[in-house]
Amino acid sequence: MAVRDQVITPEYALYRADCMEVMADMQDASLDLSIYSPPFAGLYVYSSSERDLSNAINGEEFWQHYKFIVKEIFRLTKPGRMSAVHCTDIPTGNSGLDRIVDFPGQTIRLHEDEGFDFVARYHVWKEPLTIRNRTMSKSLSHKNLTIDSTKCSMANADQLLIFRRKGTNAVPVEHLHGLLEYAGETPVPHDLLSYRNWQGNQIENKFSQWVWRHYASAFWDDIRLDRVLPHRQAKEDEDEKHCHPLQLDVIERGVTLWSNPGEVILTPFMGVGSETYGATRLGRKAIGIELKESYYRQALLNMESVEKPRIENRTDLFSEVS
Repeated sequence: MAVRDQVITPEYALYRADCMEVMADMQDASLDLSIYSPPFAGLYVYSSSERDLSNAINGEEFWQHYKFIVKEIFRLTKPGRMSAVHCTDIPTGNSGLDRIVDFPGQTIRLHEDEGFDFVARYHVWKEPLTIRNRTMSKSLSHKNLTIDSTKCSMANADQLLIFRRKGTNAVPVEHLHGLLEYAGETPVPHDLLSYRNWQGNQIENKFSQWVWRHYASAFWDDIRLDRVLPHRQAKEDEDEKHCHPLQLDVIERGVTLWSNPGEVILTPFMGVGSETYGATRLGRKAIGIELKESYYRQALLNMESVEKPRIENRTDLFSEVS
């Protein structure tokens, strides 16, 4: 297949290709962070391509193929650095009597088998009625509650799983003046704004401490669920059953916590470019790889709208792939 299309700038490199083929040409320990959503096998079909992980014959085949992805990401990740995987539990149906597949648990075991340490799990709250209306799940129906609540379930939270490659991190991720922004719906108390970018003793930095308490919580309950990139025009009727970009708040929190400005962020399943957009907006250098042409085209449009920050000491990091 090789690379069918690519756009390379000083701030980002986007490839339309199978991510395994692009990653194979990348150098060992060249990534500071990866952040992405893997295809949820059995829940969505993203494209008709036989290379698409969501088209695996069954769960066993999916995990066999996903193992190769994780192995490559481990190779590419610098020692002591992180990989953030966005996923969720997967219902096997919507009748109210269906079991749930522990996709996050299997993802954790796979990463541990490949040498990562599992270090954190964040939960992103979802509004039950919104999920009910989108999925038509009977298990979230109030009518079902009134008839037999043993057939009811919950609106599964999204999860952001954090893995660290074993080894010593050579370059600390520093926040010398604390956290400078808050990605979330909750308003920052007005009396704390004067502490933003505090130059003195960080024990006194009330703004950053307030932000950190929210970020350090295992439950992110104020993510702006509608703060996503344009994506509807990327749908294709003949093979598309899902297009739901990751919220920019989640991405910006991850990029801020686990990378420095100017560092390299990989998204092997780019979709419409949410992770590459968020990384570039925060002054990182993004690599995005996408198999599906309509997603790739939309990602190009989305990346063109990024307010590109000035990155000092830029180098010719990205090169064309044949």
